Amino acid sequence: MEMLRRSSVFAAEVMEVFDRSPTDKELVSQAKALCRDYINSRLIRAGVSWSKPEYNVPVPGGKLAEVSTILLRLGDELEYIRPNVYRNIARQLNISLHSETVVTDAFLAVAAQIFTAGITWGKVVSLYAVAAGLAVDCVRHAQPAMVHTIVDCLGEFVRKTLVTWLKRRGGWTSQNVW
Repeated sequence: MEMLRRSSVFAAEVMEVFDRSPTDKELVSQAKALCRDYINSRLIRAGVSWSKPEYNVPVPGGKLAEVSTILLRLGDELEYIRPNVYRNIARQLNISLHSETVVTDAFLAVAAQIFTAGITWGKVVSLYAVAAGLAVDCVRHAQPAMVHTIVDCLGEFVRKTLVTWLKRRGGWTSQNVW
């Protein structure tokens, strides 16, 4: 009887590992890591000098690194098709980059607008492109600390708006996502 109980407990633990979907906290943390990687790529591409902050870069060869590569490639395509949409974001929004509140409110307003008609992976890529475009503007206007604000803001938007949708799709690193 004891052997049966132990094997049932073991089976339940094994199933939990295989069936476990990512937690909200994990999804937000991954979203922020992807955002930092995306922004860093765009800052380098823009030739903007910026001292890269220390953060958890997706591990080379890991699933999140694969997602980051795909996200960047899709972003390249989107930004190539509509370059004027993803450049000079601050000017388009007519905002000053000297106030954290202004940058946060503007980013959240744009994010909400992107997803008014529903959530798609294309819109998720667009959200990252907007975040990166705004980050490039901030660094160019001597406001590099705002990059962290943008990353945190994107994380908060993901937590409030995208987590449930992401969970239904198996999270960022699901085989069926990308």
